[in-house]
Amino acid sequence: MNVLIQGFQERLAEVDAYLAFLSDMELRAQHGPPRLDGVEHPISAQQQRILYSSVYLQLYNLVESTMTRCIEAVTEAAKEGNRWKPSDLSESLRREWVRTIARTHEDLNADNRLHNAFLLCDHLVASLPVAEFNIEKGGGGNWDDQAIEAISKRLGFELVVSQSVYSDIKRRFQDDLGPLSLVKQLRNRLAHGSISFAQCAEDVTVARLLELKEKTVAYLHEVVACFNAYIEGFEYLHPDRRPA
Repeated sequence: MNVLIQGFQERLAEVDAYLAFLSDMELRAQHGPPRLDGVEHPISAQQQRILYSSVYLQLYNLVESTMTRCIEAVTEAAKEGNRWKPSDLSESLRREWVRTIARTHEDLNADNRLHNAFLLCDHLVASLPVAEFNIEKGGGGNWDDQAIEAISKRLGFELVVSQSVYSDIKRRFQDDLGPLSLVKQLRNRLAHGSISFAQCAEDVTVARLLELKEKTVAYLHEVVACFNAYIEGFEYLHPDRRPA
């Protein structure tokens, strides 16, 4: 199995296992407050909401881990076996490589700017292969469908997903937000303490959480497929340097 797909499936299995537990708990709640074997007090409504709200954290973890793996897979392909030189890279990826080596996105003093310019110059003069290379992804906690589309354009390709999946991820799901935007917002509000876990999942059902998960996962599946095609098609290289 492809490494990207395998990593995605492993994280997804955690979400599915948790949602299966919540489904069982909600089913038992139809016959009275659910309780764990050997525990004196049943699970309260407040505790159920707290458990439900954790799904947003898990879904965001799935989104961010998926994108981290996808981006790292691109840089690993560019570095693989010291096979490619900066001149072999596509214009978009070469720009990212220069950004990393020269640290153009950082606020440097004059000496450090000169030092990094020399590193870049030495690398090119010596015609060294692409080595240490990490794409700057930006601040954490900001991954949604718009951010995913933006990073793909930075890498030189446009995400192409099926019309039904695209419509689902852009359509309002709750609070005038699409599925990924909702997951991002609630995760950030929980992380920053602007909403309690109990408040986060008021009036939420497992069926609604499952629907949110399905829409998120369907989109991420196609995102992973797009990154796979980008890598396997050597689209990170200049067209003249791509293997036949």
